[in-house]
Amino acid sequence: MQNRQAIETTLNKLFDAERTARRLHDDLAAMPGDVLLDVLNDAIAAAGRESDDDEAALRLVRVASLLGEHEGPRAIDALIDVLASEHPEARQAAGEEIESLAYERFKEVAQGIERALKRLPVGSSALPELPYLIAEVPEPGVPKLIGQFLSHKDPDAVAAGIETLVEIGDPTNASLIEPLVGDKRTVELADDGGEATSEVTIGELAEEALGLLAPYEEEEDGVA
Repeated sequence: MQNRQAIETTLNKLFDAERTARRLHDDLAAMPGDVLLDVLNDAIAAAGRESDDDEAALRLVRVASLLGEHEGPRAIDALIDVLASEHPEARQAAGEEIESLAYERFKEVAQGIERALKRLPVGSSALPELPYLIAEVPEPGVPKLIGQFLSHKDPDAVAAGIETLVEIGDPTNASLIEPLVGDKRTVELADDGGEATSEVTIGELAEEALGLLAPYEEEEDGVA
């Protein structure tokens, strides 16, 4: 009986903490945008210096949630910065916000992605994630935007661009991939279980992608 009471007491404390967190979130979200974004960007930088991984992830997840409620380039850039963090939980939270915003305000997100392609360094963990976040958005500009990843110096970003264009399945996108045949840069790809990896060249990926898109083209030509 005593254990049950202790559990119920702790559970009620958790409910209270959640109510408090939601109230504080709403209070912060209602504050002036520019000032709030200044503070949130400082919080992202501080999390990057945090030695406790759990604490850093906790802060970045909450920051991502707040950023998702604000419009404008600064909010998008900051979300992409969280996506570039080393903490999987934070990257997932930022990715979900970016994907949701892409459905609602595609142009704003697209412009943020174009800026990210110019400002993020090779090796940034955000670059290979971004194509997947927009691949299913029903906007005609999606393939062209993903096509910009194919000319990036980061081979993982290029590989992600190739794979997402194959997922879209439009054979007209083959022309974006064809120039990469013969590219000798290498990337590591995980198997379907996400465990074992194999090394392939960008050129090999491009050739495989063109082969996968060919059946789509035949179907459109009525040859399938």
